[in-house]
Amino acid sequence: MTIRERTYARANNQRAAQYTELWIIGRPEDIAAMVQVASASGRLVYISPPTRMGGDDTRHRRYLRLRTN
Repeated sequence: MTIRERTYARANNQRAAQYTELWIIGRPEDIAAMVQVASASGRLVYISPPTRMGGDDTRHRRYLRLRTN
């Protein structure tokens, strides 16, 4: 591995360590409360639109990306 490749790999690892990615499954009102807390703390970077679980399940699934620092 060249010095350039090592430097690039290290930079990518540092960027990846800045975020935590989560899939949250729950009732819409529970997810809304979690999102509100994450947003108020300034850690929320991205949130996906709600997706129904399907069938008779009334829960939703959402993807969140949060800052770690």
